[in-house]
Amino acid sequence: METTLRGVGVSHGVAIGEVRHMGTAVLEPPAKQIPAEEAGREQGRARQAVEAVAADLIARGNLAGGEAQHVLEAQAMMAQDPELMSDVERRIADGSTAERGVYDAFAAYRALLANAGEYLAGRVADLDDVRNRIVARLLGVPMPGVPDSDEPYVLIARDLAPADTALLDPALVLGFVTEEGGPTSHSAILARALGVPAVVALPGAGELVEGTVVAVDGSTGEIFVDPSAEKRAEMESAAAARKAALSAATGPGATSDGHKVPLLANVGGPGDVPAAVEAGAEGVGLFRTEFLFLDDSKQAPSEEKQVAAYRAVLEAFPEGRVVVRVLDAGADKPLEFLTPADEPNPALGVRGLRSLLDHPEVLRTQLTALAKAAEGLPVYLEVMAPMVADRTDARAFADACREAGLQAKFGAMVEIPSAALRARSILQEVEFLSLGTNDLAQYTFAADRQVGAVSRLQDPWQPALLDLVAMSAEAARAEGKSCGVCGEAAADPLLACVLTGLGVTSLSMGAASIPYVRAMLATYTLAQCERAANAARSADSAEEARSAAQAVLSGA
Repeated sequence: METTLRGVGVSHGVAIGEVRHMGTAVLEPPAKQIPAEEAGREQGRARQAVEAVAADLIARGNLAGGEAQHVLEAQAMMAQDPELMSDVERRIADGSTAERGVYDAFAAYRALLANAGEYLAGRVADLDDVRNRIVARLLGVPMPGVPDSDEPYVLIARDLAPADTALLDPALVLGFVTEEGGPTSHSAILARALGVPAVVALPGAGELVEGTVVAVDGSTGEIFVDPSAEKRAEMESAAAARKAALSAATGPGATSDGHKVPLLANVGGPGDVPAAVEAGAEGVGLFRTEFLFLDDSKQAPSEEKQVAAYRAVLEAFPEGRVVVRVLDAGADKPLEFLTPADEPNPALGVRGLRSLLDHPEVLRTQLTALAKAAEGLPVYLEVMAPMVADRTDARAFADACREAGLQAKFGAMVEIPSAALRARSILQEVEFLSLGTNDLAQYTFAADRQVGAVSRLQDPWQPALLDLVAMSAEAARAEGKSCGVCGEAAADPLLACVLTGLGVTSLSMGAASIPYVRAMLATYTLAQCERAANAARSADSAEEARSAAQAVLSGA
């Protein structure tokens, strides 16, 4: 009998197939004592296992490329964390085996992350995966992972580690469903990059019986268990229509009556550029420069290294717009040379622009490198600061840009509710706004964007969040300036129409989502988008807002 479950849809598309489950987690190693004379040997085993796992993660990243490579390199750094390794060796010196020392040290660090709030708790799944890989290597057992299958299937897991998600074969894994995770978790981001339909935060997903046929709608978050022939035909027909619409929609982003909405790509570095160009991105709306800095957490990259990386991206979009976010360090992206190590709540502490203003030499070098990278190129460079709270922040950033001789537009990200509330004041100092809806949602609702238990509050359809978007867009319109969205909200085709109706002037997203958004925008007029936006803001919940917008556009 057909039943319907609902999670959070995070990657567009439809998948219909039999359920296969991820392998079970590595068992907890026994807590046995070793003689003191064996401690040195066990410490050596632990170090070798850590280095081997880090090397494997880096190799997987090199194979995957793009966003996945950045994520896996960050995981490798996590495995090699010197403080964590010191704790492992201390436990071994106290009598633990290598595998038990690793298990207990990671457990202690896991508890710290889980209670740290904001992004950090969202990295628990990544940490667990690193631990499991090290322990499995020490025990000499295979690392549980994606099941072997000759036939395509729908993958079910408690959560998916980046190392598994990055190398999924879309020819075999039709889609995936997880019990945990959120719309901005690593597994969700990588699913969109792969173009694999995905649903996360589905309670009880692990209870689906192996071999059961399910139909997954990665747009709505619906899972149909044992779907009827009619339901399967309906979903397959909708998927075919969507594919046809994608093929028909080409060129710059615009509504059906010609209102232009530039569609830009979010990138982490030169490796993400080919996919963006292939998808027809009109430029870059968010260049996350922190990935360059995360290569070495102990010191900033040289000016020369920065110039080379920035120029590689700028050269890919001649005559296009490239919006660069200066270093966004802190929270889940700590850097030894920049961020405080003893903050009780890094999410609410010295992160983003605050860190850079405390270390002006780091900001100056980055801005100078950007200026040099853009020399002689016919590109429209724009540079923005993360975590801007008020006009004072905006002025400090604009002054730093001018002092560095940067010939570009200066902007501010709206990620803190205060910035949306005082957007017109901030726009007296900068030339554009860019809404980071992921952070804006979590700060508005006090809901960690990586925790599945509060995923309903992370939903970008929340009317309160739409109100803040509308407020920012109205302020920009009043000042004759632009206001884009570079958070994951822009990747939702239906929501993209609503954001356009709210007055947003550009949309930036992962490259894989651009064709979907282009096709949806081309279906409706600006007036229809405005009516859908008004209907969504009049609702009292995210689900009602989505349904109201859908009803308006369906009846258009």
